[in-house]
Amino acid sequence: MPDGLSIPPLEDHLTAPRGRGRLPDAAHAGDAGGAPCGDLVEIRLDVRGGIVAEAGFEASGCAAARAAGSAVVELVRGAPALDAARVAPETVSAALGGLSPERAHAAELAADALHRALGSAAADPSVALAAGTEERTLVAMSGGVDSAVAAHLCRERGDDVVAVTLELWSDAANDGTRSCCSPHAVTGARALAHRMGLPHLTLDLNEAFRREVVDDYLAGHAAGTTPNPCVRCNGLVRFGAMLALAGRVGAARLVTGHYARIARDEHGPLVRAAADPAKDQAYMLARLDPALLERLEFPLGELAKPQTRAIARAAGLPVASKPDSQDLCFLAGTAAPAFMQRHGGAGARPGEIVDERGRVLGTHAGQHRFTVGQRRGLRIASPEPLYVLRKDAAANRVTVGPRGALARRSVRLAGATLHRPAREVDRVKLRYRAEPIACRVTTAAPAGRHGRVEIELGDEVHGVAPGQTACLLRRDEVVGWATIAEDRAPLPKSVSLPMSEVAIAP
Repeated sequence: MPDGLSIPPLEDHLTAPRGRGRLPDAAHAGDAGGAPCGDLVEIRLDVRGGIVAEAGFEASGCAAARAAGSAVVELVRGAPALDAARVAPETVSAALGGLSPERAHAAELAADALHRALGSAAADPSVALAAGTEERTLVAMSGGVDSAVAAHLCRERGDDVVAVTLELWSDAANDGTRSCCSPHAVTGARALAHRMGLPHLTLDLNEAFRREVVDDYLAGHAAGTTPNPCVRCNGLVRFGAMLALAGRVGAARLVTGHYARIARDEHGPLVRAAADPAKDQAYMLARLDPALLERLEFPLGELAKPQTRAIARAAGLPVASKPDSQDLCFLAGTAAPAFMQRHGGAGARPGEIVDERGRVLGTHAGQHRFTVGQRRGLRIASPEPLYVLRKDAAANRVTVGPRGALARRSVRLAGATLHRPAREVDRVKLRYRAEPIACRVTTAAPAGRHGRVEIELGDEVHGVAPGQTACLLRRDEVVGWATIAEDRAPLPKSVSLPMSEVAIAP
C-alpha cells in the first residue's frame, strides 16, 4: 500500500484480528448466531475490578462476522464494564468503517454475543461491575413505555442510569414480540436503552423462573387452584435478583416502572397503592419484603397512564404509543391449555360437570382449564347463567351453579405473612383487578408468618378463587399477603341426570 494510505478498518480486523482464540476457558462468554444464517460469533471476557481486563473472540461464517468479533474485542478491552455495556451494533459497524446493509447482521451478532457475555458477568456474585456511587440508579427496562419513562425521569433528575432487562422465558411456541421477558424483548429493550444513551445489562433468570414460577403455575392448576405467577415472580425472582445486581453495578437504588408508591410508618416502609386506581399495581408487589423497599423507587406512582405517555412523547421515546402487554409473559401468543400440555403434560382429560346436587350436566376436557367464578367455556345451555363454583382435582370434576352460589362473606387464607398486626388490616384485594373490600382478620395475629387465618368481609363477594393472592391492606398500604385456601363447602358426588333435562351447547 502506498505511503500515507491506511488500511480500511474491515480489512485491518481481518488481517490482524484482535484477541481471536484468547480466553478459551473464560468464565464469562456469550455467543450469537448459528442456524439459519450460519454465522456465529462468541465473545469471551475477563472482568475484574469493574474493568474488562481482557477479551477474546471466535467467529465462523462470513468475513464480516470475524471482523465484527475482532472489533468488539478492541472496543471493550481495558474499558470499564459499564462502557462495554453501551456497545451497540451501530458502535461495532462504525468501528469497521460502516458496514453495508448485507453485512450489518455481523455487527448485530457480535454485539449480542458481547451482551450475553456481560450478562454472564452480571449474574456472577463474585464480579463487581462498577464502584458504588450515590448517583447511580439501576432501572428495570422491559422495552415498554412505563419502564422507559421511569428511566427518563431518573436521568432528568441527574441520576447515572444503568438499564437491566430480565430474560425469564424462552419458548419457540410463544410470540416473543408480545412478552416482556423473552429474548426478543431483551433485544428491543437493549436497543431502546442504547438509543437513550444508557448502558444495558441482561440477567438470565430462566432457571429460577421455571423453578419458582412456571412449575408452581403448572402444579397449582393440576391441583385445582388458580395461582398468581406475577405476584410470585416479583416476590421470589425478579426483585431479589435485580437488587443484588444493583449492588454489583454500584447503584444506590433500583427503579421500576410499576404504578405503586412507598409509604412509611414508625416500623418502616410499605408498598402503597398508586395515585391512579386504574393502573395501581400494588397487588402485584404484595409479596415484596418491606426490607427491600429501602432501596426501591417507583417514579410513576403519582402518574396516570396518559401522563406517562405524554412524558414519553415529549422526550421523543419511540415507545410512547406502544400497547401494554396483556398476557402472562410465558403465555404470550399461546393458550393456557396448550402451554400446560406442552410443559406440564396436562393434556385433555375428560371429566364431569355437575351441579350443586351432584347431577351430571355435561363434560369438560380437564378441570385445570377452569377457575372458580368462570362462566365462559362450560358449553352448557341453562335457563340461567352457570358459573364454576369449585373444582375437585382428584376426581377431575367441576361443580357449577348460579352466580348467587359464589357469594362469600368470609375467606380462609393460607400461608399468611403479616407486616403489621392483624388488627390493622381493614381491607383486602382478592384479585388483581378487584376493588378493595372492607374486612377484618378474625384472629388476633401479630406481625409475622401464620399457617392459616380467616377474614370476614364487609360486603358479599363472588368468585373467590383458591390459589389467588389476597393482598391485605391498611387503607391503601400493603400490610400483608396470603394465599386463598380451598372453600369449606363439601363437594357433591355425581348423580346421572337424564339427557332430556340438560342441553350441551354447540
